[in-house]
Amino acid sequence: MTDGYEYVPHPLLRRRVRDVASGIEGELMAVINEDVSTSLHPYWVELAYVRGPSGREFSTAVDNIEPAEPHPSPRT
Repeated sequence: MTDGYEYVPHPLLRRRVRDVASGIEGELMAVINEDVSTSLHPYWVELAYVRGPSGREFSTAVDNIEPAEPHPSPRT
């Protein structure tokens, strides 16, 4: 493969997720298998790209994402 990345299908794409490392919730925009090596030897990792509440996207390990639970409605 000549590219340094490839898109990976994921069941939570376009759904609300939580990054367990930071606790930030957002929409899962993509999962990409990326070569993150800075040497001649490739090192591939799957990264999840999440669009947070600010509108900015951040990446985290795909194993760090989980479905976000809906916030409970206040009881009256």
